[in-house]
Amino acid sequence: MRNDGTMSETARLITAEELEHFPTDERYELVEGRLVRMTPVGYLHGRTVVRLASMLERHARATGAGEVLTEVGFTLKSDPDTVLAPDIAFIRRDRLPASTPRGFWRGPADLAIEVLSPEDTPSKIRQKIDEYLLRGTSCVVVIDPEKRIATVFRRARQPVTLRSEETLDLSEVVPGFACQVRAIVE
Repeated sequence: MRNDGTMSETARLITAEELEHFPTDERYELVEGRLVRMTPVGYLHGRTVVRLASMLERHARATGAGEVLTEVGFTLKSDPDTVLAPDIAFIRRDRLPASTPRGFWRGPADLAIEVLSPEDTPSKIRQKIDEYLLRGTSCVVVIDPEKRIATVFRRARQPVTLRSEETLDLSEVVPGFACQVRAIVE
C-alpha cells in the first residue's frame, strides 16, 4: 500500500483533475481532497505485486475477462475528491470503454488488491477497504507477504483469511481465476 499516512498541510482541497496534472515526481493518493504521499515500496512488496499481477494478466488475456492494471488512480468520490491507487486492479470486459481511457479511471475497480508494506497501519488499511467496498468494488484482497496470508473482503460478508496452502478463488469477479496463496507469497 505504501502510504506514509501524512496529509499535506495545503490550505485548499485538491481535485482529481489537479492530481492528474500534479507537477512532481512523487506519488500521491487523494482522500477527501487531501494529498496522501505514497512512499516507495520494498523488495517483498514489489515481488508480490508482480507475481499476482502477472498471473491475473495472463488469465485475463487468455480468457478475455477484462483488464489488469497496476497502481492506476481510481476516482471513487467527488466534491471533495477521493482517488485511490490499488497495487493491482481488475476491470471486467463489459465495463471497458471502446477506446483507451486517459487519466484516472472514473469509478471503482471490480477487484482491488493491496499488498501490505511494513509501514501500513491497520486503521489506514481498513479505511481503504471500506472506501473501495462503499464505492462499488466487488472484492478487495489484502495480501500480507510477511505473514504469507491473503484476506478477502466482499460487501455484506465476513472477511476470509487464507493461509499459504489455501486457494485464493477470485472467479466470482475474474471468471475462472484461482491460485494457491503460496504462488503469490513464497
